[in-house]
Amino acid sequence: MSFSEVKICLLGDSGVGKSSIAQRFVHNSFSPSNESTIGASYITKTFILNNVTYKLNIWDTAGQERYRALAPMYYRGSAACIIVYDITSAASFKAVQSWVKELQSHVSEKIVIAIAGNKYDLKEERQVQHKDSKLYADSIDAVFVETSARSGHNVQQLFFNIVTRLPKATDNASVSSNIYLSNTVNKEEKGCCAFGAK
Repeated sequence: MSFSEVKICLLGDSGVGKSSIAQRFVHNSFSPSNESTIGASYITKTFILNNVTYKLNIWDTAGQERYRALAPMYYRGSAACIIVYDITSAASFKAVQSWVKELQSHVSEKIVIAIAGNKYDLKEERQVQHKDSKLYADSIDAVFVETSARSGHNVQQLFFNIVTRLPKATDNASVSSNIYLSNTVNKEEKGCCAFGAK
């Protein structure tokens, strides 16, 4: 069995649910009262997919504008970046395009870009249509899913879809029947950086 360690960075406006997506994926939990991330936080998840053990090192960045200049420290060297927006906020989706342009301008190595339309549980209040997001994601060859960190909708699928895009990744067709999650190698490092922000 082979081993692959992967760095993934979460980007997007404040309040779109970046930290909650990470918490749902790693701990399968949700806290509606999470505080905003300060700087960045780090969390890991290990799982086995088609006889490959993947360790995902997930960097969750702060969404506030005053921390924007720090983002390159975290997305440089990443194998993938997940840009999160809130489907009930058109402004947060507009920010996705700004993040994509920044990545395309500043990251020279091949990087997997994923776009996550979060807060699917509030779909009745949506301002961003699924078809518009999908069309944009397809135009830049990005992974796209709508997620709900609150309910868990599509959160695991988001990360598994990213893994299948990585070099030497296995066939996506067999993902659903060959996934085993490890509950023993979950790690959260706070240090100077708080883990929060739904």
